[in-house]
Amino acid sequence: MDFSSKLLENAVNEVSRLPGIGKRTALRLVLHLLKQPSENTGYLTEALQNLRNDVKSCQKCHNISDTILCDICNNPSRNEEIVCVVEDIRDVMAIESTAQFKGLYHVLGGKISPIEGIGPQDLQIESLVEKVKSGEVKELIFALSSTMEGDTTNFYIFKQIENFEVITSTIARGISVGDELEYADEITLGRSIVNRIPFEQSLKS
Repeated sequence: MDFSSKLLENAVNEVSRLPGIGKRTALRLVLHLLKQPSENTGYLTEALQNLRNDVKSCQKCHNISDTILCDICNNPSRNEEIVCVVEDIRDVMAIESTAQFKGLYHVLGGKISPIEGIGPQDLQIESLVEKVKSGEVKELIFALSSTMEGDTTNFYIFKQIENFEVITSTIARGISVGDELEYADEITLGRSIVNRIPFEQSLKS
């Protein structure tokens, strides 16, 4: 792809680093920004800088937050004894959109994947185990995607906590095997949460 401007080329190269954005899409986005009033670009730049500089990780669930504790963990109406274990913030948003879950979350920050060099020590698993050890959690709902990596992560966590008094369940397989939660429709995902099954039962299927 030939560029008439080095500035344009640099901008396109940076935008194309974003996941799912190729060079042609990046070019279209950059040209769109050039056509907008300069203050619009300034708003975007400011929003991204503020996000990068000021965003926090919730100290309790590791969700992305503006404050030390996220709005979900700060909500007194949530059931603190039920914790839904998810991969990242996109899964929290997907489940919240169903309005079917009233507990708290624990964001792992990924899944165990030896091929990608991601081990248990790279995820927020230890803090989850500590929550279970403290006795504050009565049920863990495994809501990771039904992939090999997701199942491996679920099983690893299960083995870490199986000797403690905590119920472990997993979302029902209304979600197709291999699917990511963020792409599931709200009704299917909501039913999968409500109709969750004991984790031990999922190991036999």
